[in-house]
Amino acid sequence: MFNWAKQQLANVAGTQEPIYGPSAIQSVEQQAKETPYTELTKNDLRWEAMESTCVETQTFYMMGDNGHRGMVQVIYSNVAGLRTTCQFNSKIFYPDEKTPHLWSSDPLDNYGFDENKFCFFADGCSMELSEDGSFYTIKSATNENSLVNLKFTRAAPGFVAGKNGTSYFGTDPENPWGSMRHAFWPRCRVEGNITTKAGNVDFKGLGLFSHALQGMKPHHAAARWNFATFHSPTYSTVLMEFTTPPSYGSTVVQVGGIATDGKLLIAGCTTTTTHTQVNNDPENEWPEPTAATYHWEGKTADGKDVRAELSGSLGPRLDRVDVMAEVPGFVKVIVASAVGTKPYIYQYGPKMTLNLRIGEEEIKEEGLVYTEATFIS
Repeated sequence: MFNWAKQQLANVAGTQEPIYGPSAIQSVEQQAKETPYTELTKNDLRWEAMESTCVETQTFYMMGDNGHRGMVQVIYSNVAGLRTTCQFNSKIFYPDEKTPHLWSSDPLDNYGFDENKFCFFADGCSMELSEDGSFYTIKSATNENSLVNLKFTRAAPGFVAGKNGTSYFGTDPENPWGSMRHAFWPRCRVEGNITTKAGNVDFKGLGLFSHALQGMKPHHAAARWNFATFHSPTYSTVLMEFTTPPSYGSTVVQVGGIATDGKLLIAGCTTTTTHTQVNNDPENEWPEPTAATYHWEGKTADGKDVRAELSGSLGPRLDRVDVMAEVPGFVKVIVASAVGTKPYIYQYGPKMTLNLRIGEEEIKEEGLVYTEATFIS
């Protein structure tokens, strides 16, 4: 009862959590030992829109054939069941290093969902899932610097790790007080553009869709994150890794998969991220990575062993995001009283070669990577 009371205080006030230990997180990796992954159906793509503390996002990452990279995102956030806020974000990275990236972030008014919570609507903004569940259309006129009109069509099955993609937090596994879930479409065909004041940016190419739900305060769930997605003519990969704060034993949870047109090769929790070279950022003392290795392994549906790796320099940094300076006010409320919290996101977009082995077959294919390293506390 005392632990429960401390948790409720932390949920509302943002206070630092006590040390519960690694037994207080039931990682999705435990599910994946029995069921490596589960393919998504349309019903798995509903918004949860929790009435308690949460941050829920639908994010679409684009790799244009013309070299442009970008993302669009809706963030739905609830603070302690007291206030709900929604935000639309978009970002464009230009292929030449001279043009600064374009970032737009705007609060949304009169937001809501369709009856089945497949589609999101707000003034000047919509994210709609098609009737057959095979594509999303994203439109936004919330910012005149960034008018969005995009279509993401699923080119390979979507997945969650394990049975439901969810890690649970709490000392009583039957009554968790928090959760973390990720669902992916790892390979999508992208059409459409973002219109800026300088003209249209065409995003015809490949992309990734990610639906994430943090059913607790973000800095209580994770202290660090790694994310990477790779797209080449034949293959797409995704890797998402988070490390819990010491309150949950600094537990590392890893989810990832590899897809080609029409099928998943592998998916589950047998992935790793290694920062092979780092430089301490003098402005905040975080160990900014300058080179990294991303690794996947598993078995195909017909039993062939699969191993894959991306490794090398991350190249020039695309951006360093001071989250507390960029995010809307509601997120500041969530993390304001957390001791030692200074979230920064480091973003990169190198070209890398995927080294892939399927059974006895060796494959090498160059493609574009978008990767993030996030340090929170």
